[in-house]
Amino acid sequence: MAQHSLQIAVLGVSGRMGRALLAAIDEAPGTALGGATASANSQWLGKDASEAGGGAKRNVRVESDPALALRNAQVAIDFTLPEATSANLAACVAAKCPVVIGTTGHPESVRAEIAAAARQIPIVMAPNMSLGVNLLLKLVELAAAKLDADYDIEVFEAHHRNKKDAPSGTALALGAAAAQGRDVKLADVAEHSRHGNTGVRKRGSIGFSVFRGGDVVGDHTVTFAGMGERIELTHRASDRLAFARGAVKAAQWLAGRTPGLYSMQDVLGL
Repeated sequence: MAQHSLQIAVLGVSGRMGRALLAAIDEAPGTALGGATASANSQWLGKDASEAGGGAKRNVRVESDPALALRNAQVAIDFTLPEATSANLAACVAAKCPVVIGTTGHPESVRAEIAAAARQIPIVMAPNMSLGVNLLLKLVELAAAKLDADYDIEVFEAHHRNKKDAPSGTALALGAAAAQGRDVKLADVAEHSRHGNTGVRKRGSIGFSVFRGGDVVGDHTVTFAGMGERIELTHRASDRLAFARGAVKAAQWLAGRTPGLYSMQDVLGL
């Protein structure tokens, strides 16, 4: 371990993203694993993080208490479940530890807690950490601003069968980007459900379509459908390392920042 490495705590080390984060930390110069958590009933508690995520022995014990995982950390990355965010956030505030939140599906009450915590510590929160998706958000906003309501907007997303929330946080962010481009509120124009005799499509609506199945890492397509032509903007993730690398980049950017709620757009200067 390099003497001056940025010590990163991974909250949720035993999940798919947690394991990808270990690999991303290993390959990122100047970073090292400084702490790790897993759920209270995890088989990895008390063991070295390498047993949960593979790779070389790290001499970092997997804890259930986030406060213990943050003792030697300079920044944390949270990829857990929405119900774990409050406890993780409180521990980060108490430790004055910046945190990158990649967990999605939070209720409004937890979002309010995150906003309040950002007045005390720097937080990066994004529904998707990949560079490609964050570029896509900008492209969608630009296209929506240039194409009027003669072009119907549909957001399609596909994920593995185990994903619990729908639409994905990324799909909702893409819808919000399109709404921003059109200078409307997504809540006023979103269509999430179609069944039975729905009638004709409402002009200016932004529709969402969801696929769940297999082991799909994450596909997102925003279609602008006009008369006689369609524009499709697509991002396909084939490896969770794309998200993990973005999260580690965000952690490196966040260390030393002033308190505030930041996005990946801020991290990437978009």
